[in-house]
Amino acid sequence: MNHQKTYNAMELKTPKGKIIIEGPVPVNQLIDLEFHEDLTAFRLPAKQHKAIVEISELPEGRIIIAREDNVIVGYVTYLYPDPLERWSQGNMEELIELGAIEVIPKFRGASVGKNLLKVSMMDDAMEDYIIITTEYYWHWDLKGTGLNVWEYRKIMEKMMNAGGLEYYATDDPEISSHPANCLMARIGKRINSDSVQQFDRLRFMNRYMY
Repeated sequence: MNHQKTYNAMELKTPKGKIIIEGPVPVNQLIDLEFHEDLTAFRLPAKQHKAIVEISELPEGRIIIAREDNVIVGYVTYLYPDPLERWSQGNMEELIELGAIEVIPKFRGASVGKNLLKVSMMDDAMEDYIIITTEYYWHWDLKGTGLNVWEYRKIMEKMMNAGGLEYYATDDPEISSHPANCLMARIGKRINSDSVQQFDRLRFMNRYMY
């Protein structure tokens, strides 16, 4: 698999100031940048900073960031699915997961998430991948945003649509455990029909268990 990564960047003017959205960012740059203390959705900021540095070192790993000067204020990660998840069971080299996307409260509502995804997809190499994301309501900041689960889901879907990801049905038990959870995916232009069929089998594994 060709894990070529082509850097892209854009400037985004927001009501709270100008930020740069760029990536995939190389590991040495990620180490040198500060990681904003409000990036706490998945783990403590220092630990999450370490995690994205480690992802960027993987052959397939991609980190796209939003930064204000030298401070990371948002990011999105791409890497192979966790070995314990069903999505890794097909050993598909061409299937990667949008693992995490996060933006600090200060810049929410300014299309930062949408533009993180848009910059991600500027790289032609993304046409060689099936990109998936699994959305679980228990990861969402319902308290901080004041939104209910369906309002938040709508915003997540709109944001993912900006990167070309669409809703896909699945019988995955964790996703099926709540109607707001969902699987979204983007199938690259150079993905062949065999890979699409293999992805379909992963989406509906329970169908083949009997």
